[in-house]
Amino acid sequence: MLVKPELADQVTGIALVVQDPYLAYATLSKLFDWRRPLQPRVDATAVIASSASVDSSAEISAHVVIGEHAHIAAGVFIGANSVIGDHCIIGADSRIESGVNIYPDVHLGDRVIVHSGTVIGADGFGFAPYQKRWVKIYQSGGVRIADDVEIGAGVTIDRGALSPTVIEKGVKLDNQIQIAHNVVIGEDTAIAGCTGIAGSSKIGKRCTIAGMVGITGHLEIADNTHITAMSLVSKSITQAGAYSSGTGLEPHQQWKRNVVRFKQLDELAKRVKLLEQAQTDKTE
Repeated sequence: MLVKPELADQVTGIALVVQDPYLAYATLSKLFDWRRPLQPRVDATAVIASSASVDSSAEISAHVVIGEHAHIAAGVFIGANSVIGDHCIIGADSRIESGVNIYPDVHLGDRVIVHSGTVIGADGFGFAPYQKRWVKIYQSGGVRIADDVEIGAGVTIDRGALSPTVIEKGVKLDNQIQIAHNVVIGEDTAIAGCTGIAGSSKIGKRCTIAGMVGITGHLEIADNTHITAMSLVSKSITQAGAYSSGTGLEPHQQWKRNVVRFKQLDELAKRVKLLEQAQTDKTE
């Protein structure tokens, strides 16, 4: 048991007295990690381009593909069936789990963790309308991911159109997040599952973004901003603080009545203003 000093006298068994039990738990949990120690080797089924460099201390698992001029640094683990594209860099002590696809020109810093099913560097969603059809805008920017980033399972991070998409140091991404082209996510920001961020938006440092948040494109969100679950962010946030949008859960029939009332708010506001003006005129 881990307890704070002020609770120690309430413990009847054995306890470790620490200032921050949650932090202590996080530190101790590493002792019970399911991941086995790194076993430096290159599996016989791996396909590695002749121009790629793989440090001798790395572990390359079965059916991994590593492209031309890729660089795999010391202490890297790459799980089975993962693909590392041309001109990619995987920094020291990073871990790429099985079934990850990293497109060309993606750079990962040191101690980055990428979980299964994630795709980094796919084309951004860019098309120009022409004669009722869509003309593809080819995406020539890459992705740059700094040190100590962790990326959950099933995440998609698109490459930039011209300059790279950027994930700064210490960012933590939950599962099934969509990050569009040219997004920048600031240091030590944490984002929960199923959030989507549209192109060219810039998220500040030390932000927390809860699950299923939608952030539209070309916005800026200030450092130390906290956005609650299922919020829609449609304009920039310039002041740090906590922000929410949407309505809470309620019985369906009550929700339908409220939807009708929402549509009447503009006219209601005008009527209130007229009544207030009439009251002011009466008292003058």
